[in-house]
Amino acid sequence: MKILVCEDDFMMIKAIEHKLQREGYDVVIANDGRNASEKIKGDDYDLIITDLLMPFTGGLELINMIRNELKKTTPIIVLSKVGNEETIIEAFKLGADDYLTKPFSPNELSIRVKRFLLKK
Repeated sequence: MKILVCEDDFMMIKAIEHKLQREGYDVVIANDGRNASEKIKGDDYDLIITDLLMPFTGGLELINMIRNELKKTTPIIVLSKVGNEETIIEAFKLGADDYLTKPFSPNELSIRVKRFLLKK
């Protein structure tokens, strides 16, 4: 199972990557929105985890591109420090499947990842 992690915080990337790789997932990293956009257009993933606030292209724009331009149904988990209700609702309206507010437990992320990938 291949997971794309779109995140610009190096420590957050390492924590997520470490946890998911230990569980046997193939983890691909995009450290800004432009890089994430290129990877999403160029390859298929079983799950996408994205931050909302990233350089170049934000997570909401990525979700919109995935759902409306590319018409992909890949599950999307949003991670963000932005805990305001309006942003969360916008992410879900655009097509996000789940939302975790930072900081979060790596074990909680793992459980949510498994929930989506077991459906495949």
